[in-house]
Amino acid sequence: MYKKTLLIALTWLAVAFGSSSNAVQAQSRWTEAQANAWYAKLPWLSGCDYIPATAINQIEMWSKKTYDPRQIDKELGWAEGLGFNTMRVFLSSVVYQHDPDGLKARMNDFLSICQRHGIKPLFVFFDDCWNAESAYGKQPAPKTGIHNSGWVRDPSVSLRGDTVKLYAALSKYVTDIISTFAQDDRILLWDLYNEPGNSKHGVSSLPLLRKVFEWARSARPSQPLTSGVWKWSKEFAPLNALQLNESDVISYHDYGTPEHHANTIRYLQMLNRPLVCTEYMARTKGSLFKDIMPLLKDNKVVAINWGFVAGKTNTMYAWDTPMPDGKEPKVWFHDIYRTDGTPYSQEEIDLIKRLHGK
Repeated sequence: MYKKTLLIALTWLAVAFGSSSNAVQAQSRWTEAQANAWYAKLPWLSGCDYIPATAINQIEMWSKKTYDPRQIDKELGWAEGLGFNTMRVFLSSVVYQHDPDGLKARMNDFLSICQRHGIKPLFVFFDDCWNAESAYGKQPAPKTGIHNSGWVRDPSVSLRGDTVKLYAALSKYVTDIISTFAQDDRILLWDLYNEPGNSKHGVSSLPLLRKVFEWARSARPSQPLTSGVWKWSKEFAPLNALQLNESDVISYHDYGTPEHHANTIRYLQMLNRPLVCTEYMARTKGSLFKDIMPLLKDNKVVAINWGFVAGKTNTMYAWDTPMPDGKEPKVWFHDIYRTDGTPYSQEEIDLIKRLHGK
């Protein structure tokens, strides 16, 4: 069934590739040779989508009053102990609009913490997932037993109607951040847009996706650019085509079974560029460390799972299975550690360490 779906997706993508806009193509995307030469110098990379346990969302992580370097240092020490050497971290245009210099200073501090622990992070700019609106200042408390109850889309949906005003602000945000860190070898890469089209946005996210590639390229970063494909359907073919056509290195999400994930890798390998899996590992969906992490290592795919320490994001709970009583689920959906540093599964810890030669 999956093979049939994949063949259909390939057909849709072929059509979409043929009608893709030249606006972004006028920019200097890395060649396959450049991308593969960059990747050949790197060890096998693994890590997680990271936010400290003390933050409910991107705004709380990066705001001056709630940025928590001690917690970050402690948790990245645990990551280093596993052998993790990268982290995927979401930024916030909301924080930038209110405190641009402060955000850049905290990013620099975060990078210094990462460097001490042998970690090269990648940063994410935009996101179409979870709550439609956000605001600067104190963030809401977690809703009991609800996955990512405080995570916010970026930009807020209410801002998307006036693209003249919005794009001017977002262009400044993206170009300023990337220009500031364009030559910083502490950064692995830039992930420009997380799951464009999610939350029923569909192809309405295509113009912003196209623009963010243009803005990012204009800043001339030394690091590669990407945006991960995540949904194989006819509706998403134009989004997928733009992502695959314009990413210097190919990133993707896959929460499927080992067979499903292996098929995704085989298809994407045909593009002859480095592969970065920026989301996987959902235990109740059949995406498990014991099956997927060895698969990714064997194929030299960067392995980034969702979730690290079970904190305010509530991602131990499944996307669609709220637990109003707030009890710990028998099987965690995401995450690896409790807030006191004890593991959810010692068996998983042992596997991750073994795969990293620990």
